[in-house]
Amino acid sequence: MPDQELVTAPAADESGRVEKAATAADRGPSRAARLLDSGAGRNLGLVAVLVLLCVVGVSTADTFATTSNLLTILTSASIIGVITVGVTFVIIGGGIDLSVGKVMALASVWATTVATQSYGPWVMIFCALAVGAGAGLVNGLLIAYGRIVPFIVTLAMLITAQGLAERISGRRSQIVVDPVIAGIANTRLLGIPLLVYIFAAVVALGWVLLNRTTFGRRTFAIGGNPEAARLAGLDVKRHTIALYVLSGLCCGIAAIMIASLTTTGSSTHGTLYELDAIAAVIIGGTLLTGGRGTLIGSILGVLVFTTITNLFVLNNLATEVQNIAKGVIIVVAVLIQTRAQRAST
Repeated sequence: MPDQELVTAPAADESGRVEKAATAADRGPSRAARLLDSGAGRNLGLVAVLVLLCVVGVSTADTFATTSNLLTILTSASIIGVITVGVTFVIIGGGIDLSVGKVMALASVWATTVATQSYGPWVMIFCALAVGAGAGLVNGLLIAYGRIVPFIVTLAMLITAQGLAERISGRRSQIVVDPVIAGIANTRLLGIPLLVYIFAAVVALGWVLLNRTTFGRRTFAIGGNPEAARLAGLDVKRHTIALYVLSGLCCGIAAIMIASLTTTGSSTHGTLYELDAIAAVIIGGTLLTGGRGTLIGSILGVLVFTTITNLFVLNNLATEVQNIAKGVIIVVAVLIQTRAQRAST
C-alpha cells in the first residue's frame, strides 16, 4: 500500500480561492486577538484620542471649538487624507510608497503650466490625474516586473519627481489663473468647503473598493501572503501595478486640491507628505508587513495628526516639539502593533 495517496480536489471558483487566501492570516487563537486584528478596537481607541485632543483644545485655546477652526482642520486633513487613501491600499497590499508627496508636487506643476492652463480646467484635471497615474504605473512596473524593492523604487521616484517639478517650474511657483480650478477651494456647500466633500467622496469610494469588491479581497490576500495568493490563481504582478496606479491617481486628485487651495503649482508642495500619510496609516492599524488594515483607521489617523498640528498652531508651540510628539505617537503605534502580533501567534 503506498505511503501517500494523491487526491485531486475539485477546482474552486476564483471568489472562493480569493476568500480563502484573504482570510487565512486572520485565524487567531483567541477571540480578543481577532477583534484587535479587525481594527474595531483600534478605531475606537483613535476616536477616544480625538475626543481627548478636543478636550485639550477647548481647555487651552478659546478658538478651537469654533466652526471656522473645525472647518480649517477638515480642510487641512482633506489633501493629505486623499493621499492617505492610496497609501493605505499600497501598504495593505504589502508595499510602500515614499513618492506620493513629490508626485503630487509634479502633478500640480504640470497641470499649472501656462500651456496646460490655456486648454481649460478639464485638461488641467486630466493632466494632474495622468501624471499621477503615470508615476504610479512606473513604480508598479519596476516593482512587479523589475523585482526591485518598493522602498528603493519609490524613493527613486520621489527624487526624480522632485527634479522634474523643479525643472518644469524653474523653481518658481506657477500661479493658477483658471477661475474654475482656483474656485474649487472657495466653493462651499451647506457651509462646508468643497475640498471636504471631495475628500469624503474619495474615502467612500476607497472604502467600497477595499471592503466590498474582489479587488479589495485580492489586496488583503496578496498583502498577507503573496505566494499563497499566486498559487490561488491571482495575478500578483498585475494587481501590484494597479495598487500603485491607484496611489498615483490619489496624488493627482490631491494635486488639483492643493493647487486650488494655494492658487499655485509648486515643486515645494507635498514636502514630507509621504511621512505623514504613512504615519497615519500605521497608527490607523494597518500592518507595515501588509495583509491587514482599515481605511477608516487611516482616516482617523489623519484627523489625529491634523488636530495635533492645529493645537500646536493655536497655542504658538514650536514646530520641532510638534514633530517630536508625532514621532512618539508613531513609535507607540508600532509597539502596540508588535505586541498585538505576538499575542495572536
